[in-house]
Amino acid sequence: MTKNTQTLIDNLNQDLAGELGAVIQYLTYAAKVTGPYRPQLVQFFLAEVADEQLHAQFLANKIVALGGEPTTTPRPVPKANTNRKMLQEVLKAERRATADYITRAKEADALGEKGLAVQLEDMVRDESGHAEETERILRDWPL
Repeated sequence: MTKNTQTLIDNLNQDLAGELGAVIQYLTYAAKVTGPYRPQLVQFFLAEVADEQLHAQFLANKIVALGGEPTTTPRPVPKANTNRKMLQEVLKAERRATADYITRAKEADALGEKGLAVQLEDMVRDESGHAEETERILRDWPL
């Protein structure tokens, strides 16, 4: 295995930790939501779990295909005690994932991993869409 491949595996494992953390974050926040918009926010959070699980599964499979060992340690989930704070933390996580996948797609492309690069670009679309939807919810959210 080349040093560049190992670096890519290490970076993909960071992304996998982020996706595992996102699953936990969305499940936890769905449980903690309160107030008059609880039903809608619970649905919003839970709807994202399936996407994040698919991303995690793809990353774990690709890490193994490249000769690595997938992480089982999630990225820590930020504490949030209000609906607004939960949405803000979700927005931060989605923006980070978008930026990370843009970088990772470039790394994969540079190593000739075109299929991986294309899949990561699809994941950029997913994560940026999640971020945009969260931004729209927060836009008129009361302080």
